[in-house]
Amino acid sequence: MPDVEQLWQLVGFQPNQAQRAAILHADGPLYLPAGPGSGKTRVLLWRTLNLIVFHGVPPEAIFLSTFTEKAARQLKEGLRALLGLASNFTGRPYDISQMYVGTVHSLCQRLIMDRRFYRERQRRRPPTLLDDLGQYLYLYRPSRWEKLACQAGFDGDAASQINALFGHNSGSRHHAVTHALALFNRLSEECLTPEQVTAVADDPVLIALARMYAVYLSSLRRPGQAGMTDFALLQQEALNVLNGHDGAAHVFQHVIVDEYQDTNTIQERLFFRLAAGSRNLCVVGDDDQALYRFRGATVENFVQFPERCKTAFGVEPTTIPLDTNYRSRRHIVQFYTEFIGRCDWRNPRGGHFRVTSKQIRAASADAGVAVVASTPAEPDVVAVEVADLVRRLLNAGRVENPNQIAFLFPSLKSPMVARMKAALEAQGLRVYAPRAGTFLEVPEAVAMFGLYLRIFGRPERGDFGGEEYRAYHDWLDNAEDMAEGLCKTDRRLDAYVRDRQAEIERAVSDHDVLSQVCQRQGWQQDAPYEPRRMKRDLYDAPRLSDVAKRKLGSPYFERVIERRIAEGRPYSLSYILSSMTALDWGVLDLFYRLCGFDHFRAMFDLAECGEDEGPICNLSLISQYLARFMDEYGAILTAPLLRDNGLARLLFGSYLFALYRRGESEYEDAEDPFPRGRIPFLTIHQAKGLEFPVVVLGNPRKDTNRGPQPVERLVHPLLDRKGEPLDRMAEFDAMRLFYVALSRAKNLLVIAHPKGRGQRINEPFRQLLDRSFPRIPQLDVNSLPAARLEEQDTPHTYSYTGDYLFYQRCPRQYMIFRKYDFVPSRSQTMMFGALVHRTLDDLHQLLIARRSQTP
Repeated sequence: MPDVEQLWQLVGFQPNQAQRAAILHADGPLYLPAGPGSGKTRVLLWRTLNLIVFHGVPPEAIFLSTFTEKAARQLKEGLRALLGLASNFTGRPYDISQMYVGTVHSLCQRLIMDRRFYRERQRRRPPTLLDDLGQYLYLYRPSRWEKLACQAGFDGDAASQINALFGHNSGSRHHAVTHALALFNRLSEECLTPEQVTAVADDPVLIALARMYAVYLSSLRRPGQAGMTDFALLQQEALNVLNGHDGAAHVFQHVIVDEYQDTNTIQERLFFRLAAGSRNLCVVGDDDQALYRFRGATVENFVQFPERCKTAFGVEPTTIPLDTNYRSRRHIVQFYTEFIGRCDWRNPRGGHFRVTSKQIRAASADAGVAVVASTPAEPDVVAVEVADLVRRLLNAGRVENPNQIAFLFPSLKSPMVARMKAALEAQGLRVYAPRAGTFLEVPEAVAMFGLYLRIFGRPERGDFGGEEYRAYHDWLDNAEDMAEGLCKTDRRLDAYVRDRQAEIERAVSDHDVLSQVCQRQGWQQDAPYEPRRMKRDLYDAPRLSDVAKRKLGSPYFERVIERRIAEGRPYSLSYILSSMTALDWGVLDLFYRLCGFDHFRAMFDLAECGEDEGPICNLSLISQYLARFMDEYGAILTAPLLRDNGLARLLFGSYLFALYRRGESEYEDAEDPFPRGRIPFLTIHQAKGLEFPVVVLGNPRKDTNRGPQPVERLVHPLLDRKGEPLDRMAEFDAMRLFYVALSRAKNLLVIAHPKGRGQRINEPFRQLLDRSFPRIPQLDVNSLPAARLEEQDTPHTYSYTGDYLFYQRCPRQYMIFRKYDFVPSRSQTMMFGALVHRTLDDLHQLLIARRSQTP
């Protein structure tokens, strides 16, 4: 039988000493501090293969977790490829279909549904999972917010009190919901109950918020139903399932966690619980890239892993630093290593707040200049100089496509972003900045929703103050103006819009006519519909349209009504009136019909020929948000909903206004986040885990004087652990943020150096960018290595029926729905066959469980 080294030779992989030791380690806890570009994904893949192929560990006995969908896909596809290679040598198949590999949240969902953790192998009913937007919309609804605030015992305006607690002088419900959810999620992640908070807290508003948290938790539970959960509570529920099963610690022989520096308290408990039996817990991460404190991540989980492992398992882990960088040229590695070392990481209580066992070094022997700064100057001058460098890089062929040059910023809301964008556009270069503004502000959204405004009407502008409210209505004005211009230039589009307006008017009129019949006859609309007594009078109503008559006289609908009556579940008269006057299209159907007109169809052509993918990406996002609206408010457009601008109030006055205030960003494709032909503008958080031939740090400034986030200030006194001090959190977070940015570059790192009145850069940069530092005018772009466009690092898995036949039937549909993730219209249907299969599988598993209990 071959060994793993023969497989390495076959694929040309030559691991260094540390990588080799990590891959071959097979027993006991393992601690892998991994620097940027150190090949940790490859190490995880080969280590997992080694366990399966050469140590006989069944794939289903391995728990492999990471934190992003893209990383999870890379692991799955990489494992399939490597195990397929191993099968050619061993002659044995390796099936990972039952293996636990994915994001933390997806694996928590799977744990909750796993029969192995329940008596008699019963299947749990999965809870409805609220994502960030769903959680916000759930709490944002006025009726629910008022109910929760009342039950929590708030005295007066709850929104103003909550906002004041978070240092925000506002009565905005939007801000109050955002603040409340930040606290709720953090309490869930720290496993703090409302009772624990009220027992320790002394601020009356914080105590009231803890009571609101308790009411929120209760509202998610639905007696006799699966209920709802959010991401934080999902993890709690998974841990509760494990704690309720005696054998949970022995289900998995190996637990492997990537990006461990991003774990929170509940996740740490979950992983240690899973590995309690085998003690084979392997964690990989880089504390210098810990960016998610604002999401509850606790970097101490990684920094203090050896001590915590010894406490939990009674043994210290084997520590193997992965500290050779294979990504970047030597000058880049030296620069970011010196940068992170300029912070004092010493812990006054002993030790360090940073892992000291890894010392990053570059595999590259290239000693050429790879880090340059702009000439210190006014921001506009700096932007022009940087844009000129980008043009020279493209003209010299140092990169093949603009999307290989990434501009990174701590925030895309800073004035420097606008300056850089304007300077690049002056060079004829297009920018893709998905988080520079809200998705509503992109031209595609303005045009599409402008047409929706013309069709459905616009909510009245109230006498509300606030800059956001005024700005939103300015956006509505702009959208209406754009739609008017489109209709003037496209007569077919104008006729289509007028037809839809007439259709809505007809539906409302028909409903009024039928309601008048009910009123004359003395029929209560909440009473059961009796077709034999009521149908004729409704059908013969004056001014009733032919469309409504056809629906009312439909033999199919009549059979449905009669069946319901026979079952003792008759429809109400109100339901019949709404059904007879409902439109036969919905908001998502309308979207696809509008996409058929010239203005939007041209965007599909641009993507299909590969010239510009930006517009179609934004159209895809519109389809997703419209589908979300239908999920939240209903899919059927009835006359009562359309009357008096009712739909407009829901869509524009509530839903889109909430998205506008949340700052929902433009389209981002986790698989291919950078459309060709455009220069990506990214936040540093977005860039984590990515790499680019050229990186421009467009703003080396992040304010650290404001101290920790308000939620940290509120939660910190409630915790019993000794972590990083509050007064240094902002400093540490800024250092880690810039470290991530600096370590993304492969061939060239460019740092903007604005100077002048009101301009400053963070202290480590000021120290490093001295007078002798290489500047842009001194750089010979021809001395840089040429970067080629790279194929995707891991292959996609395609199916014959789902992909090939779909593509063969219609390549453009395949492009729309598979590549760009448009949401299909009218696709929310239940597959009866799948339901039957699941029911039979439930019975089968119950018989297996009872058979195993029979002596």
